[in-house]
Amino acid sequence: MYHPQVGDPLEALDTPSMIVDIALMEENIVRLMQRFREKRVHVRPHLKTVKSPELARLLLAAGAIGGCVAKVSEAEVMAQGGIEDLLITTEVVGKPKLLRLVDLVRQHPRIKVVVDSLAGAQALDQAMSAAQVEVNVLIDLNVGQNRCGVLPGEEALMLAQQLSKMSNIHLVGVQGYEGHLQHIHDPEERGRRCQQAMQALTETAAQLRAKGFPIEIVTTGGTGTAEICANCAEITEVQPGSFVFMDTDYRNALGPAYANALTILSTVISKPTPTRAVVDAGLKSLSIESGMPEPKGLTGIAYQPGGDEHGILTWSMSAASALTPLEIGDRIEFIPSHIDTTINLHDTYYAHRNGRLEAIWPVTARGKVQ
Repeated sequence: MYHPQVGDPLEALDTPSMIVDIALMEENIVRLMQRFREKRVHVRPHLKTVKSPELARLLLAAGAIGGCVAKVSEAEVMAQGGIEDLLITTEVVGKPKLLRLVDLVRQHPRIKVVVDSLAGAQALDQAMSAAQVEVNVLIDLNVGQNRCGVLPGEEALMLAQQLSKMSNIHLVGVQGYEGHLQHIHDPEERGRRCQQAMQALTETAAQLRAKGFPIEIVTTGGTGTAEICANCAEITEVQPGSFVFMDTDYRNALGPAYANALTILSTVISKPTPTRAVVDAGLKSLSIESGMPEPKGLTGIAYQPGGDEHGILTWSMSAASALTPLEIGDRIEFIPSHIDTTINLHDTYYAHRNGRLEAIWPVTARGKVQ
C-alpha cells in the first residue's frame, strides 16, 4: 500500500487529498503578523481552523502569543502538543467537561476559560475548588452576535461582582466576538458595525477597571474584522484563524488580503456528457454550508455535490469552446467555501512547495467537538 512521503510529487497523491501551498501559507502568516505588530496588538490565533499542534507551533514561531480553541477536547490536543497559553472561547458547562478541564488546568495552568452566567461560574468554581485548582476567566460579552455572552455594561458588572466572591476562579479579562460581522462584503458597513461592537466591549472593560477589577485582556476579532478591532486602542489581542489558509467566503468579503493556500485535490472520474463531468470529491470532502467550493483556475465551471463521494461539474455549451476540455483522469483543485469545516473532513495536510511534498501534518484535533 502506498503511503505518501516527504519529497514525493503531488502527482503521487491519491485523491481526494487536502493540499497546502506552503509558500502562500507562509506569506499569509507573515503578512498578518506584521500588520498587528505595527498596531501593537497581540495575535492569539483561533486554532479551530488549523486543528494541528504543528501548525500552531508555526504560528507561535511567527509571533503569536498563544492560541484560542473552541472546546476542551481541542485544548487537550493542543496542550499535549506543547501549546500552553490557550483560551477556550466557548463556555465550559456540564460535569464531564468540567472534570476534563480540571485535569487539563492542573497540568497546564496558563489555560483560560470564558463565563457568561452565575450558574456556569458557580459550577466552574465548585469543580476547581474540589480539586484545589485555580483558573483564570474572562467574561464573555454579547457584542451583537446574539449567541453566548452577557450584555455589556451593568449585566457584566453584576457578573464580575459575583465572580469576585468565588475562591478558585479569577477574573482577568473580557471577550467580545463579533462573528456576525465577519463576512459583510461592504467594507464601510463592516467597519461601522465593528466599531459599534468594539465600543460596547471596551466601554465595559473600562467600567470594570473603574470598579477595581483587574482587566488585563480585552480579546476579540476574527479574520474579517481583526484589523478594524485593532484600531481601537483598548484592544489587547485578536483571534483570527482562517487567514492561514483562507476560503472563498472570506475572500469574497475581504478581497485579496490573504491568499487561498489550501485546496482539495480531486480527480475527474466520469464525463457523461460534453457539459458535465464528475469528480471524486463530494460531501465527505468539501463542506457547502457557506456556498459551493470553487474549481481553481476553471472560470465558467460550476461545482455541486453529487452525494457523499461525488462532485458534479457543469458548464454551458456556449462556454465550452473557451474552456480547456476536461477529460477523465484530469486532476482539479477546489478552493473551499468554508475552511474550518472542510478541514474537519480530512485526516491529513499534504503541504507542498512548487509541487513537491515538504511536510505531512495530521489533523490531530479533527472531530474534537466536546
